[in-house]
Amino acid sequence: MATDADAQRPARADARKNQEALLAAARDVFARSGVDAPAREIAAAAKVGVGTMYRHFPTRSELVAAVFTAEIDGTAAAAADLLATHAPGEALELWISRFTRFVATKQGLSAALRSGDPAFDALPDYFAAKLGPAIRSLLDAAEAAGEVRSGVDPLGLLQAVGDLSHRAPSADGSPNAMVRLLLDGLRVNAAGSAG
Repeated sequence: MATDADAQRPARADARKNQEALLAAARDVFARSGVDAPAREIAAAAKVGVGTMYRHFPTRSELVAAVFTAEIDGTAAAAADLLATHAPGEALELWISRFTRFVATKQGLSAALRSGDPAFDALPDYFAAKLGPAIRSLLDAAEAAGEVRSGVDPLGLLQAVGDLSHRAPSADGSPNAMVRLLLDGLRVNAAGSAG
C-alpha cells in the first residue's frame, strides 16, 4: 500500500531536478547575458516554465544568490580534488584558473551585491568562509613543497585575481596575462628565493 511519503517522493525528485536545471541554466545565461537576463531565457534554457522557475526562486535575487552560492561551493570543493591529483604548485594554478572563470561568469553581480537587497547580505561572508580556507590549503601545500613564497594573504590573493579578472577578462575566462604575472610572482625560483 502506497503511503503519503511514497506519493511525495517523485514530486521531490522532479522538483530537485528542476531546481538543478534552473541553477545550471541561470549560471550559463548569467555568464552570457549578465544577471539581468530575462526570466524567460533562463526558464527556456532549463526546459521548464517560468512559473516553475518562480516556484523555486520567487525573486531574481534569490536565484542570483543560489547560483553564486553553488558556484562558491563548487570552486571551494575543487581545491581538495586538485591537491589529490596534482603537484601543489600545479593544483594552485589550476584552482586559480577555475576561480578566474568563476569571476568571469558573474557579470553584473558586483552591482547586484551592492544593491542593498537583503538576499545578498550573507554572500560576502559566505565567499570568505568557503574560498578563504580553500585557497589557504593550496597555498600551504605549495609553500610546504617549496613552490611558492610564504606569507601570502589568501583573501588578498583572491581579491587581486578578481580585480585583475574584472579589469582585463580573457575571452574564455582563463587567467589573463596579468593574473599569470601575479602567479609568476608567487613562485620560488630554483635557488629558493622568491621571484
